[in-house]
Amino acid sequence: MFRKLCLACNSPNLIRILDLGMHPFADTFIPESRLSESEPVYPLSCDLCKDCGHIQTSCITNPMDRYASYDYSYTSANSTFSKNHWQNYATEVPARINLEKGSSIIDVGSNDGFLPEHFQKNGYKVLGVDPSQFMADLAKKSNVKTFIGLFNLENIAKILKDFGKVNLITANNVFNHSDEPQDFVKAVESILDKDGVFVFESPYWMATFETKKFDQIYHEHVSYFTVKSAKKVLEAADLVITDVQMVNYHGGSLRVYSKRKNEANAEASIVKELIEKEEVLGLFNPESYAKFMQNILTQRNAFLKKVYEIKSNGESIIAVGAAAKGNTFLNFYNLNHTAIDYVTDSSPYKCGKHTPLSRIPIKNDDVFLQYKDVYALILSWNIADQLKDNLGKINKNIKFISPEK
Repeated sequence: MFRKLCLACNSPNLIRILDLGMHPFADTFIPESRLSESEPVYPLSCDLCKDCGHIQTSCITNPMDRYASYDYSYTSANSTFSKNHWQNYATEVPARINLEKGSSIIDVGSNDGFLPEHFQKNGYKVLGVDPSQFMADLAKKSNVKTFIGLFNLENIAKILKDFGKVNLITANNVFNHSDEPQDFVKAVESILDKDGVFVFESPYWMATFETKKFDQIYHEHVSYFTVKSAKKVLEAADLVITDVQMVNYHGGSLRVYSKRKNEANAEASIVKELIEKEEVLGLFNPESYAKFMQNILTQRNAFLKKVYEIKSNGESIIAVGAAAKGNTFLNFYNLNHTAIDYVTDSSPYKCGKHTPLSRIPIKNDDVFLQYKDVYALILSWNIADQLKDNLGKINKNIKFISPEK
């Protein structure tokens, strides 16, 4: 079933702007015990609201299917880059809003508890919220208490009863996962203390648009935020953007700070500036996306020619980084286990599993030791330099390929 209304403003005035074909859930990794099963696939396309400019996936999928049908494998502590980002976040965000020690924080999409654990170390009272029992069990090992379920108005009464009003709510790379963002922000407003702050971080659609890195589009990412669309969604709960930061995560992300709209809380001046920039770039113009699609199709065709020349010479290709974005790339390029020997990853929760639909086995980087000559395709492009340095220490004969070269 396709969405008929805009998730930000409820308008029916939607237009299809991108179509990447049929895709599985990108953050799903298949264990050996379930290789005989076929995972579900759905059309992966995006619509633009012609009234408010919000961008969202077209196809409706069940959020519990996305996160609970298989053990969720992504962890916040998956890489040094990620750990450094969240350790800094745990210090920077409270400092930026002058949050007093002992204040209460809810971290939505708390995952393995890495960020909440560091909030706790810094002297705050914390509750995690996550739909994955597997992740909640990991968080428990770090003494992080987790409410297991989706963050929405239906569950907020249970959270309120257990934890009370809070001073800060964080939702990092999870607000964009919500099937009902208006419900989400209303839940935020209902549990925030009167001077509380809601902070969310999400891949910035302007960065996606400018770089043509389409692989951050996948079913788990329901909304693709611009400052304009973030402002619109927050208005549903009378919240106003009080600050915006650009951060170097996922290749370029927005970190949005918001509070209740009143005389004391004015909209940050940067909001108007960024919206004007988004409009000038053509982010809300459907014609911009015809060029976007043509660009990524042309790039795909040229790269596949290179891949099959390598394969016709009897040589091997290993992809690096078992990430959700990598699965979008592999499935859009129709690269499966017959073209790619392995995908490598450092996470013990992914090694030994297979990528969804493409069914490529996931190994540790040490698999490169088995090859005298081998090509490497970096899927986690946002940390490509770090990965290349690490791989060079394992096998100095690796040759790197990418669609951009």
